[in-house]
Order: sequence, then C-alpha cells, then structure tokens
Amino acid sequence: MAEVKLNAEMRTEFGKGAARRIRRANKVPAVLYGHGIDPIHITLPGHETLLALRTANALLSVDVDGRAQLALPKQVQRDPIKHTIEHVDLVLVRSGEKVTVDVGIHVEGEAAPNTIVVVDRASVALEAEATHIPTQIVVSIEGLQAGSQILAGDLSLPQGSALAVDSDVLIVNITQAQSEEAAEAELAEAEAELGIEPTVSEEPEAEAESTEESAESSEEA
Repeated sequence: MAEVKLNAEMRTEFGKGAARRIRRANKVPAVLYGHGIDPIHITLPGHETLLALRTANALLSVDVDGRAQLALPKQVQRDPIKHTIEHVDLVLVRSGEKVTVDVGIHVEGEAAPNTIVVVDRASVALEAEATHIPTQIVVSIEGLQAGSQILAGDLSLPQGSALAVDSDVLIVNITQAQSEEAAEAELAEAEAELGIEPTVSEEPEAEAESTEESAESSEEA
C-alpha cells in the first residue's frame, strides 16, 4: 500500500470551540500517538484527509514540523449527516512493524443456481506489516454448491499476512434457495403459531350478491 503524504500543523487550541474553528477552516483536528510518546495534537488538511481515508487502513506519512512519521488511522469520527471528518486518532507505526487490522472481504463469481450466498463476515482480522497491509481479501464462490462454506482458514492471504482469528471462523455460507411453495408453507405455519387467521377473499360473496340482485331485477321485469 502506497503512503499518502499529509502536511500537519501543531495544534495549541483545544475544546469544542477550537475544534469548530478548525473545521470551519477546512481542517481536521487529530491526535498522533504510539510507541510510548506523549500524544501529539495536530490539524490535518480537510480535503486531502477525506480523500486519504476513503481507503481502509490507509498508510499515512504525516509531516509534523518537517519530520515525516508513518501512521495508521485508529479511529475516525464522521458527521452522520454531512459525512465530513470531525476528528482522527492516528497510531504511529514503523516500517516492518506488525499490526493487527480488519481487512474487507470481496466476494466474486457466481454460486450454483438456486443457492443463496450469505456473507457472514464483511471483514477479517489480519496481522500484517504496517507498510504492506492488503486492501482486501478476494473470495471466489464460482460454482459453489449449497452446503459449501468458506472458513477463515480457507482464505488466500498475501505473503507477510497471517490470520488474527481462529481458522474455523465462518466467512461465507452457501445455502439452498427456498422454493415458493416452501416459503408459503413456512409463512402459513408461522401465522398459525401466532394465531393469525388466514385471509379469506370476499369477492365470491360479493359476486353472489350481484347475481341475486340481477335475478331479482329479472323477476320484477
């Protein structure tokens, strides 16, 4: 994963008011910590940081007072409405250092007909070198039959990466698609358990009333 360079500025103001002023200036308040150093409070350029953090586990080269330091995003706070970044926690890393990160699962291919693909885990925890974190783990389901399962131990991991979860953790499950008749029977059974009476159409009764009215009209005529 290529480094993304960000120029940071030391932050001397703190509190909600200071944070609002920083955001109004299109910057992001952040804190840099790790390796036993005291936390460093900084501001990052808003647009560049937003673009950089679109990639999960982005490796950042943060320049503070002319000194570049490698860091990974630990926690990103976003505005739920505007989707802007409000604050970032960055953890320092070194080249060759092993870190534990969650890497997204990307499913590709088509399973066998009449099956349902259930992705049980959207990501998996890996231990990888900080400078070689994979962007995603590709899982092929091409032609898999109902009853097939892909476990964490079945994943093809890039060199230098290792599982940080048990190998028997379920990632993808292929099940048999339910027929329409079976779905209707299951629904009826569930309704019966809940005491819901089956819906009876009133159209035949309405049709009978209409027929009787027609007959009476004919007799009167």
